[in-house]
Amino acid sequence: MFKKINEQDQKLSRKFYLPPEQKFLRSVAAFLAHSGDSWFWLAGLFVIWLFTHGNLHTLAALFAGAIVLQASLVLLIKFAIKRSRPESDWGDIYRKTDPNSFPSGHAVRAIMLAGLAWGLGLSPLNWLLTIWAPLVGMARISLGVHYVSDVVVGWLLGIIFAIVYLAMLPILYAWFPFVLFN
Repeated sequence: MFKKINEQDQKLSRKFYLPPEQKFLRSVAAFLAHSGDSWFWLAGLFVIWLFTHGNLHTLAALFAGAIVLQASLVLLIKFAIKRSRPESDWGDIYRKTDPNSFPSGHAVRAIMLAGLAWGLGLSPLNWLLTIWAPLVGMARISLGVHYVSDVVVGWLLGIIFAIVYLAMLPILYAWFPFVLFN
């Protein structure tokens, strides 16, 4: 049964693939795919955390902490499952640094960030991230670095992670005041 599901997943994923001839759409997809990179988010959040005070400082630390925990959890799952990425001509950096595709860390991260923005009442950021998050996942599929199931499961994990992380906020505030508050 798993083999049949895997075959259907691969077949569906190929339907979303953008061939190299579609240069403009691939450029847009590449931008969206990279916009979910953890290093990009962590670098930006570190700069915000370093040079701000008050609520923005706290939010940068909370989001960065969520990304670090999320990335660690996803890597554990990926190395336990060890599903190879689809064949594609794009994404060498991802293939070299992380050859496993299930689940999509980018999909988890994007939906988690949107969920955190909603849970923390960060309008209009919550709306922007809600629009952006599915585009990141679709870009990853269309460029051939993930299968549809990698992204769909990533979205589900991202929602769960956001809910759990938001529930843990009182503990985080108590344990890490030196990082969260200035």
